[in-house]
Amino acid sequence: MAQKTKNNGTTKEFWLNAPKATRVMLAGDFTDWAQRAIVMKHGKNGDWKATVTLPPGRHEYRFIVDDEWADDPQCLEREQNPFGTTNSVCTVG
Repeated sequence: MAQKTKNNGTTKEFWLNAPKATRVMLAGDFTDWAQRAIVMKHGKNGDWKATVTLPPGRHEYRFIVDDEWADDPQCLEREQNPFGTTNSVCTVG
């Protein structure tokens, strides 16, 4: 996950390697979860990417891969959610 600061927040790039996926979306507290999930762009070698500008603070997120919730395997910080799984956590300075 790359990070770049702008005047109105910090731009973060989220990516997931899912070569067999036909659709990947990014959902988090910054998208009202699945209600406004961001469709990620399919790139080379099965990588999916999305760039989002986030305000400072702590943000929880997950991926939706072909309509199934999925963890970010690159993210080491996790928070328990009410569904018995964990959300990935990113902090914007």
